[in-house]
Amino acid sequence: MADLAPGEAADYLKELGVAESGLVSLIRAAYRVLGLRTFFTFNEEEVRAWTIHAGDTASRAAGTIHTDFERGFIKAETVSWTHLVEHGSVGHARETGHYRIEGRDYEVKDGDVILFRFAV
Repeated sequence: MADLAPGEAADYLKELGVAESGLVSLIRAAYRVLGLRTFFTFNEEEVRAWTIHAGDTASRAAGTIHTDFERGFIKAETVSWTHLVEHGSVGHARETGHYRIEGRDYEVKDGDVILFRFAV
């Protein structure tokens, strides 16, 4: 699998009737067993993935990026990555009501895309 191009690897797995590679399955299982979640942040230049523990709040997740974010937390503008991909942009997700504003006690869900607002 490692020697195949991504498209060829996907075709090979499809022929075998397997949904994902063993490595991907292992990573998913490890995250589940360890109680980890992933959320994403974005700006004009990049998208980043961050790992937190299940049950972490928005302010705690902000602190994962930088302690000043947690200390000065104001709000988290949030959308699920599936809704963001479905709607194609933050603007369209906002128009359909999938883009939300959450407070410091919001429990971050796996796959949330978050823009943190803070003041330091």
